[in-house]
Amino acid sequence: MNLIKNALTYLAEHQNEFGDAIATHLLLSGTSLLIGLVISIPFGILCTRNERLSTIIMSTVNTFRVIPSLAILIIVMPILGTGFIPALIALCVLACPPILINTFLGIKRIDREVLESAQGMGMTRKQILVKIELPIALPLILSGVRTASVEIISSATLAAFIGGGGLGTFIISGLSMYNFSMLLVGAVPVALLAIVSELLFGLVERTFTKYKRA
Repeated sequence: MNLIKNALTYLAEHQNEFGDAIATHLLLSGTSLLIGLVISIPFGILCTRNERLSTIIMSTVNTFRVIPSLAILIIVMPILGTGFIPALIALCVLACPPILINTFLGIKRIDREVLESAQGMGMTRKQILVKIELPIALPLILSGVRTASVEIISSATLAAFIGGGGLGTFIISGLSMYNFSMLLVGAVPVALLAIVSELLFGLVERTFTKYKRA
């Protein structure tokens, strides 16, 4: 109880710093997820159209998936330096794999008879993509977005290692100074943000895929 009380006291005394940190954390997470969507969905679609390209891209993406978050940040730092932008780029690298892979799999697994029927009705490739492929693949795409959002929010704490700011500054400072009250001020909001993100995207997924359960 004393630890929680001390954490609340520390939070009350550093409200401005906490507000700036959480704003930076949300900006990092939200922007990297948005960029990941803009990059990953078109590339996922492109991979379903070109088998040779899909082999190259999927191999590259799967390689990035096994690299630890901190390692990506460290790799980016000598190239781009420190600060918000390098941290953002590193988080974008983390955001892309689950969205891209799920977009690819969601479209690739569509029954060929469905697509052939659409072609037989005179639909163009663009119409098939917008009206059939993407709606059918949507549950899997949203699942990838949900996974990416949780990974990004958690990994954004590591951005503090390269001067990217965010809630990770409290965690790193708390660990270095053995100040567990400060550590809690950073760790608890990150955990809550990850949980809220999981629940929010889970709700969005259920809302947009009701027809799947009908």
